[in-house]
This record gives sequence, structure tokens and C-alpha cells, in this order.
Amino acid sequence: MNLEITGKLISILEQVKGQGAKGEWVKQSFVIETEEQYPKKVCITAWSENVNKIQTIAISSTIKVAFRLESREYNGRWYTDVRSWKIDIMSAGSQPVSQNGNQASTMETVVDPLQNTVEAEDDLPF
Repeated sequence: MNLEITGKLISILEQVKGQGAKGEWVKQSFVIETEEQYPKKVCITAWSENVNKIQTIAISSTIKVAFRLESREYNGRWYTDVRSWKIDIMSAGSQPVSQNGNQASTMETVVDPLQNTVEAEDDLPF
């Protein structure tokens, strides 16, 4: 089952590396938000060569992801994975990605024209 989803890249999570019977593997999850009337956030996992591609995409870029759903059972519980197999950039975002894969923090300077003063605004929630 191959599906596609289009949305804005909002977060890139940390890489996970491991060793399996077929050799070393690497995966990285990322989160996109759909652009619908009621937006949904979807966490998707990139494997192998798609890990390198997702690291080059700027936060807030609009991307189209082709993916497949896979489920497996472990100790009586089922786990579902959304695995990307193709990632296309629809429009580039403006927010750079830091070395650890998170959105880089930026400071904006705001000039209040009424008071002719300069204030610094940051994007931190506190």
C-alpha cells in the first residue's frame, strides 16, 4: 500500500542508528503538518538515503512524502510505522535546521515606529 501526503515540515527528530543481521541501519523521524481546514500532524520515519535528504530540507518547507504503512506484532502488541520511500520538496522554507536536526532559534529585531525604539523578539515560548 503506497500513499502520499503533503504538508509543511515542522520538526526533525534525532537520528537513531543500530546494528542488525544485514548490517548497520539509520533512521530519522520527522513531523509534517497537513494544510487542510483542520490540520493534522503526522510523524513519518525516513530510512537510509532519505535520512540524508530530510536533513537538507529547511523547516517550514512544503514537502510531498510518498509512504507505506507497516505494522508488526511484538509480545502481543501491534506497532505501526509510517515509512517514507520518496520525499519531494514542493516549496522551500526559510527556517534553517541546526546541526542536531532541530529548528534553529532566531532573534528578530522589531522597530516600533510610534515610539522609535528597537526591541528584540525571540521565538522561545517562555
